[in-house]
Amino acid sequence: MAARPLVARQPNERLQALIQEAACSNAGLARRVNMCGAEHGLDLRYDKTSVARWLRGQQPRGRAPAIIAEALGRKLGRTVTIDEIGMADGKNLASGVGLQFSPTVLGAIEQVCELWRSDVGRRDFLSGSTVAASALVEPSRDWLITGADTQVSRNAGARVGVSDVAAVRAMTSALSELDHRFGSGHVRPVVVHYLNSVVSGLLAGSYREAVGRELFAAVARLTELGGYMAVDTGQPGLAQRYYIQALRLAQAAGDRGYGGYVLAASMSHLAASLGNPREIAQLARAAQEGARGQVTPRAEAMFFAAEARGHALMGDARAFQSVAGRAVAAMERAEAVTETGDDPAWIGHFDPAYLADELAHCHRDLGQPVPAAQRAQEALDGHPTGRARRRAIGLALLASAQVQQREVELACHTGTQAIELLGGLRTDRGAEYLEEFRHRLVPYQDEPVVREFTARMELRAAA
Repeated sequence: MAARPLVARQPNERLQALIQEAACSNAGLARRVNMCGAEHGLDLRYDKTSVARWLRGQQPRGRAPAIIAEALGRKLGRTVTIDEIGMADGKNLASGVGLQFSPTVLGAIEQVCELWRSDVGRRDFLSGSTVAASALVEPSRDWLITGADTQVSRNAGARVGVSDVAAVRAMTSALSELDHRFGSGHVRPVVVHYLNSVVSGLLAGSYREAVGRELFAAVARLTELGGYMAVDTGQPGLAQRYYIQALRLAQAAGDRGYGGYVLAASMSHLAASLGNPREIAQLARAAQEGARGQVTPRAEAMFFAAEARGHALMGDARAFQSVAGRAVAAMERAEAVTETGDDPAWIGHFDPAYLADELAHCHRDLGQPVPAAQRAQEALDGHPTGRARRRAIGLALLASAQVQQREVELACHTGTQAIELLGGLRTDRGAEYLEEFRHRLVPYQDEPVVREFTARMELRAAA
């Protein structure tokens, strides 16, 4: 029997270069890796001989490559990816990263940090992945039946205080505002790098119970925003990973209301891309059940609106009408008590204009152009100019409703307004709405006004 040929390892020149850049000895790196691993709950016992083996091309197992990258990153004062240290051979990062609802808080921290690292490293399996039905159903089930985390405090790493949490919240608010104005294509890289370079260090730090809960709540919001931006840049498979982790972080925060929001506002919209609208309604109902008695009327309105979208896509006009009525009633209650300030920050944006926007989608999907146009116009009247992307989508919705009513010239005029507004945005979602509208114009493609509009769209695409 022939002997198996030996495969010579290649020296890890990338790791060697980084060690030299960090002015770190082999023994010094080993100590840093062991200390970093301890902060993640790992008992690592590397020494200078271990580092020498890595430099000769040996690949450490498990989570060690990520810990090595983190240790070097701390020494260098910047983010270091697994690719940069020459250890990204596909074995140390499973394609399932970010798809699990971790049963423990420590596991949740590890998983979300691994997701951010992988995103910064532009892993192909993340950007090219598709939305999986099971990856939406299982986490929502786990969230619904899992008990509260009894403890989230940590006693390892740098001290994290209320000012750190306030900084994360302020960054989230600022980045969200920029996203509304300019589209996710301009902003998402900043979000991902901030999560990976700053927020990951906070999660791995030391904090008291109360601060920890607030930290997880703040990070859940920013992670959800990163997922939304992935949708807006045409990466739904990546978005679902962010949404699942945002759901788990909300659980660690003890915030059932926000967990429901992630299900109803984020994951249910992703379910639409599966071609299974029943999933949309089920996720929205899971949100209603899991957050029952723990949300304000404004959040209830959003949860009902999400369920209504599912019924509309299934063509069930009766179920839609019933649930939409509950959404409108909840919004009326919310608007009647706005002075109390009971609404949490994450639902404050969902005003009557947003609800009208959701209902316009529903009427469009049910083939009801008259109420669709009415709701779309109502949304446009209510959205401030700062919601540029939302206004552009509203214009595209209104244009679609107008062409359904055979008001072709008016529809093209409205569509042109959407094109002009999208000119300053980098958003795949806006482009998708315009493309859907153009598809509705196909029966009228020989009319001069339609040819002119089509030419405008082609100019925008070429710009």
